Amino acid sequence: MHSVKPPSSTCSCRANTTQPPALWTPGTPTRRQTPKGRFTIAAKHHITIAEIYETELVDIEKAIAHYEQSADYYKGEESNSSANKCLLKVAAYAAQLEQYQKAIEIFEQIGANTMDNPLLKYSAKDYFFKAALCHFIVDELNAKLALEKYEEMFPAFTDSRECKLLKKLLEAHEEQNSEAYTEAVKEFDSISRLDQWLTTMLLRIKKSIQGDGEGDGDLK
Repeated sequence: MHSVKPPSSTCSCRANTTQPPALWTPGTPTRRQTPKGRFTIAAKHHITIAEIYETELVDIEKAIAHYEQSADYYKGEESNSSANKCLLKVAAYAAQLEQYQKAIEIFEQIGANTMDNPLLKYSAKDYFFKAALCHFIVDELNAKLALEKYEEMFPAFTDSRECKLLKKLLEAHEEQNSEAYTEAVKEFDSISRLDQWLTTMLLRIKKSIQGDGEGDGDLK
């Protein structure tokens, strides 16, 4: 009989032994063993495992590992849209775990890949926006430089509400003006409702204005 090792805490897209014992069997093919026609099946298998780690076991690092594995399989089938969906999950969770550089690289990569696609380019602004927020949390100057780069890469980004918000937030942060920061966020939220991820990132930036997390920890 084959023994099954306990789930590893290391997030690696190469590992294939991090699945819950009930779902993994010694006969499950690895990335190298899987014929191309079965990559999609393997990808869906890893998504199922990732969702269990998300909702039932609440182990986000292992969920990340399985979404990465799923993306790898989808790329093997050249299913780039499905691969990107998995990678966006990875980026969002990485940012929540304060793995900002990892999140930035994914958001930037997907943004660059979609900005020239007539059907997908509208979404590129969202990816660059999220990448810029991750930069902002790390360092204000990084965010400014990233914003300039995104505008140069994707001129349509300049006129987006997301880009205009970033510029207002950068100005408020530079002036350490918490009220201006909050007002800019409220104005944006009144038209485009902020989801939980964006709210979390924006609050992290706001805390650096207030100093050591002072204030009510709210964006309103």
